[in-house]
Amino acid sequence: MSMDQILETIRGFDGVLELAPADGGPFPEIAWGDHFFYYAPDGQLPRREQPYATIVTKNYPDDSSCDLDRPDRWRLNIHVGRSAFTELVGAPPQARSAEVDFTAVDAVLPHPVYRRQGWISIINPDVQTHELAVSLLHEAHDAARRRAARRKSTASADDTTSGNDR
Repeated sequence: MSMDQILETIRGFDGVLELAPADGGPFPEIAWGDHFFYYAPDGQLPRREQPYATIVTKNYPDDSSCDLDRPDRWRLNIHVGRSAFTELVGAPPQARSAEVDFTAVDAVLPHPVYRRQGWISIINPDVQTHELAVSLLHEAHDAARRRAARRKSTASADDTTSGNDR
């Protein structure tokens, strides 16, 4: 499965907002070429909300264990939550796991930096992980949609109780 196929899949979700920093743009150079996905049907970047999935194409200063600087390597990262993480990885996110080969391709791995928050990673998803990756992306998108609905519901309730609904 190519990165373009994954991008096409995610871009097909309703209400998705993709942040794709490009050369010369307003975002830091380190992020150029990467992709960050949010649920934002209004097209506005959510405040105080992390993306539910990312695609990174290179090592970051604090995240180099996946060896993404080699040609044709990229990593899909998905926030799956703690329960799904435990099911997928075989250990809870906060547990210190046995040695992990973070360079393994087409395998579900704990995220090398954000594991404790319930993130998994797949380097170059392919035959072994394609269907699972798409399913996890759908679930992460749906979870982001539910969080947005709860935030909107809470904000509406706050406006009503504070008298700001006039």
